[in-house]
Amino acid sequence: MTDAPHIPVRVRPEIAALPPYKQGKQAGADAFKLSSNENPFDPLPGVVEAVQAATALNRYPDASAARLRERLAARYDVTSDEVHVAAGSVSILAQLVLATAGPGDEVVYAWRSFEAYPWLAVVAGATPVQVPLTADARHDLAAMAAAVTDRTRAIIVCSPNNPTGPIVTQDEFDAFADAVPADVLVILDEAYAEFVTDPAAVDGLREPGGPTRPNVVVLRTFSKAYGLAGLRVGYAVGHTRILDAARSTGIPLSVTAQGEEAALASLDHDDELLERVRVIAERRDRLAAGLREAGWRVPEAQGNFVWLPAGDESLTVAAAFDAGGLIVRPFAGDGVRISVGEEESVEKVLGIAASVVTDLPEGHSGRGLA
Repeated sequence: MTDAPHIPVRVRPEIAALPPYKQGKQAGADAFKLSSNENPFDPLPGVVEAVQAATALNRYPDASAARLRERLAARYDVTSDEVHVAAGSVSILAQLVLATAGPGDEVVYAWRSFEAYPWLAVVAGATPVQVPLTADARHDLAAMAAAVTDRTRAIIVCSPNNPTGPIVTQDEFDAFADAVPADVLVILDEAYAEFVTDPAAVDGLREPGGPTRPNVVVLRTFSKAYGLAGLRVGYAVGHTRILDAARSTGIPLSVTAQGEEAALASLDHDDELLERVRVIAERRDRLAAGLREAGWRVPEAQGNFVWLPAGDESLTVAAAFDAGGLIVRPFAGDGVRISVGEEESVEKVLGIAASVVTDLPEGHSGRGLA
């Protein structure tokens, strides 16, 4: 019976208690969708044509996405075996956690961060270990290092942090990686790396040859800056044997031929990409500055989104944006994430934000009003 309050088969209790992933709310025809950190620009030149030309729908795609791996390997001066491609970087995250952690093991990450992290650990049978962010919504890497035990199998560092926005600096990450046992996997999730303008930010692929430490794997994606969210293509760069372990846990043939062709075509247009990224980053900075002027205490923003630390008022604040034709992403009890969208949405965001900040209680942590 579909309306039964119980599950009719035996399901692991921790899975039964786990809420399913909740996608950002879809927008109607007259609303701006600012809830999913999508790129507001259309695909790069040549991408649509490349997808349309991939018409062999009756054939399976290349299971290893070999051509794309070779292109990425050449870009980062690594071997193609040191590159892994899957259906979005979150798929690779899941594969890495499954490969390293199981019952009795622990997965450490900052919180609040990407909402998939807790359930990735639970699905693997491992114990999620959440380390609170600092007061300015940044990773507390010293506390994360202190949280490592002999049961820790994987640590996830998200820079810029989704949904709050701040980066981890290169110096901070290097010191943290030095403090972590060499046999513990460190996953550097850089899904928003292309939008970063802070020169001090960590860059896991800054040097030719990939990550300098064999226990570090760097994640990137074509979903955000490249605007291929609908085609689900992400990649990892790291030690071959670690990526082999991830590949062993993945669902075969998850990257479509159309996704691979679109990613390859996108790599041919870096100049256009960088110009779009520059526009989005400038728009983000202007949006963050305007929100601060309106009275919000907005953390450093280095992704393609900004964060309103609305706390217990998050759902109420999000409802006000919704009523104004702006679909944003509330995280109950914590805050509201607003993606950087079309230019036309900026003034609307600022107007609604200014109208609701004064409703926050005196002394509220999200309120920067004098």
